[in-house]
Amino acid sequence: MARALDKGQVKTVAGVLGVIGFMTGLTIAAVPLYELFCQVTGFGGTTQRADAAPEEAGAREITVRFDSNTSGIDWKFIPVQTEIDLKVGEERLGFYQATNTSDTPLVGTSTYSVTPHKAGPYFSKIQCFCFTEQVLLPGETVDMPVTFFIEPDIVEDENLADVDTITLSYTFFQAKGESADEALAERVSAVETETENTLN
Repeated sequence: MARALDKGQVKTVAGVLGVIGFMTGLTIAAVPLYELFCQVTGFGGTTQRADAAPEEAGAREITVRFDSNTSGIDWKFIPVQTEIDLKVGEERLGFYQATNTSDTPLVGTSTYSVTPHKAGPYFSKIQCFCFTEQVLLPGETVDMPVTFFIEPDIVEDENLADVDTITLSYTFFQAKGESADEALAERVSAVETETENTLN
């Protein structure tokens, strides 16, 4: 027969459950907090977001190379251009191309970084396909733009004086969960509406 816990034991159990709950909360929050930290600091080669490029470009030139990868999604994903030469502060536009090679609609989401990692705080993106989930129908191919510039302040950082090439890298994964389901349903609905309008 089980006996009732005394007040001390109840406090101990409550404390242990509280610690477990706290640790579970930290685990759930760890990924978004780490992503936020990386976006703010550029740690790990994470790029920055900007509304616009500076009005004037600097004299220093840097080459941006483009890299692409996939993981767990049946897409062919490649950069349209191999590299772009630009001056610091100069706004440029690059493209990646994705093709759904499966026989079902797929929702993709991407991660991104630049190398060398120390250049992350100076690589700013104005527009990027990585900011939203991408829905591709079977066999569909789309060009995905990224508008970017290199912050002119890079010339004042002695630690980056040796950097003349930066590689921008994306990896696409299959997105899952409620937001992916909503994006897929919205795209399928739009296609059905477009088809009905064409037939009518």
